[in-house]
Parts: sequence; C-alpha cells; structure tokens
Amino acid sequence: MKRAIFAGGCFWCTEAVFIRLKGVENVKSGYTGGFIKNPAYREVCQGRTGHTEGIRLDYDETLISYAELLEVFFATHDPTTLNRQANDVGTQYRSSIFYTDDDQFETARQFIKHLNDSHIFEDPIVTELMPLEVFYDAEDDHDSYYDLNREQPYCTYLIDPKIKKLTTHFKTILK
Repeated sequence: MKRAIFAGGCFWCTEAVFIRLKGVENVKSGYTGGFIKNPAYREVCQGRTGHTEGIRLDYDETLISYAELLEVFFATHDPTTLNRQANDVGTQYRSSIFYTDDDQFETARQFIKHLNDSHIFEDPIVTELMPLEVFYDAEDDHDSYYDLNREQPYCTYLIDPKIKKLTTHFKTILK
C-alpha cells in the first residue's frame, strides 16, 4: 500500500470523494501543515493552528495510480482559490498536497504544470506542494461524515455535487 495526503477544503468533502475510488483504503480525516502538536477541530476551525483540514489515504497502486488520484483531487475542488472552498474561508481550507516521497513530489509538480500550461482553469493553481511532516487524526465523529449525514444542508449543497461529478466523470475507477 502507498499513502497520499490531500487537502482540498473541508475534509468531509475530500473523504467522501476518495473513499469511493477503487484501490483506496483507510481514508482518515485529519490536520496537517500547522505549527502546534495535536490540534483539535475547534482550534483548527478558528484558524489558530496553521493546519489545514486534510485526508490521509492508503491506496493499492496496482488498482489506482497517484496520477489518477491527482486527477480526481483537482477535478473535485477549486485549486485556484487561495484559502477558500465555496463558503469555507481560512487557511484551514487551503488546497494542498503533502507528498511523502520524491516520486509524489515530481508527479504532482508535473501535473500542476500541465494544468497551468493547458489553461484547464481560468486562474492559476494555488495548490501548495509541501513535504509531509506530520498528520494528526481528526476526532472520530468526522469519519464517514457525509455517508452518515447526507440530509444535512452542508452535505446536500457542497458534497452531493462533488459525488455527482465523480460518478459522472470517473466511472472506471469507482468501487
């Protein structure tokens, strides 16, 4: 198994997307990229820790590649807005990739370059590309949040469209 860490706004959204991909296992919401140890959700939400909400996932690279994970990542959030995803505003919602080795760094760097050079997005990509230092697991009540709370307005308005996009454009890599 390989490991990847992505932050694309609220971790509820990102987890809901990636748990549906073939070859992806053990998706866990958490916090990374900050400056205090063992942050709590309330502190991160207030933007006081420097952490971003992210996910850590383990994946079988014989079933899904890192490049495919990047494709889904960039297709299911806005990588051109600094410290913002929809109504979620603050550094805790920034777009980030935390690489675990040189191969991930180079693959992500080339992927971002291709997207920018191809003008896939109207604005330049602001996604951070950072080495992973530490990932802190979020509290358990954030696990499977979307699947357990689909009727919540946040899930209906923000996550449902991401899932629809995923099931429309990425059918071949869904579980």
